[in-house]
Amino acid sequence: MTHAELLTRFLLQRLPLAPLRAPAPALSPAAVLMPLVERADGLHLLLTERSRHLRHHAGEISFPGGRQDPGDDTLYQTALRETREEIGIAANQIQLLGHLPRLPTVSRFEVLPVVGLLDADYRLQLNADEVTAAFEVPLAHLQDLGNYVSMPVQRRGQHYELHWIPWQHRYIWGATASMIRQLIAQIAR
Repeated sequence: MTHAELLTRFLLQRLPLAPLRAPAPALSPAAVLMPLVERADGLHLLLTERSRHLRHHAGEISFPGGRQDPGDDTLYQTALRETREEIGIAANQIQLLGHLPRLPTVSRFEVLPVVGLLDADYRLQLNADEVTAAFEVPLAHLQDLGNYVSMPVQRRGQHYELHWIPWQHRYIWGATASMIRQLIAQIAR
């Protein structure tokens, strides 16, 4: 899939003029950037591997992002700030395209997945306190649902379907895999 095809299929909400509504009660607002970059073989999604010494989600595969700070007027600003802090990519290298529906997480956040297109020549500057590595996965790999592994789980009396996406020597799962599945479903329309 190319940049032009993505824009044709990306039927998401346009960037809001006003801040988004408050999160659900008892959930903290957060945002992540789902950074896409166009390569010769199509679009790729940039992901990070969280540092192993972190207290929460250590070593997990994720998108750059986090909790909304008081200085962030919008969750779009949160996603851009966190991207700069975690992997060193400045806002002027990102074209925001829109967002997916908010996702409540078991860690008590309501996360807004913001989709953006990175400049192809972006340069990473990883914050070792938060991120061990960053890597790209071809969108074509993520669009092939045969590459997904599903497993039913039960948590607090609720039944869930947990999705894993193997890529090279890593496993993408949890909220990150859910956001990827949302994006794939959105652009498949």
